[in-house]
Amino acid sequence: MKFTLRKQERLKSRKLIEKLYKDGTSLKVFPLRMMYLQTEHTSNFPAQMGVSVAKRNFKRAVDRNRIKRLLRETYRLQKEIVYNNLEEPHIFMISYLGKEEKTYEELSSKMNKLLNLFLEDVKNISNEKL
Repeated sequence: MKFTLRKQERLKSRKLIEKLYKDGTSLKVFPLRMMYLQTEHTSNFPAQMGVSVAKRNFKRAVDRNRIKRLLRETYRLQKEIVYNNLEEPHIFMISYLGKEEKTYEELSSKMNKLLNLFLEDVKNISNEKL
């Protein structure tokens, strides 16, 4: 598997983002929150993801952009966990909730916990449907 994050893997559709925040489910591993929803999307990949950082917590755009870059990088290196375990297509948005910037190592471990929690939740939901 390639460790890239292509345009088709990123959540860009305004309609899908609105649907995600309206109908999605939330998971938290501080300082990260994931909103996810099982739905069809436009790409061939099993998941589309987006990242966000609140302007309220980080006034300067350079700080927000750095955190978003770190979040995308930690996801890019760990997305194999998600891709190997998803059957249906999902969309999700990862938001940074903290007020201070964390190191790459801290974000990487939190992202790992969040992705594993997401997979557990998806498996529980699919088991309930059976």
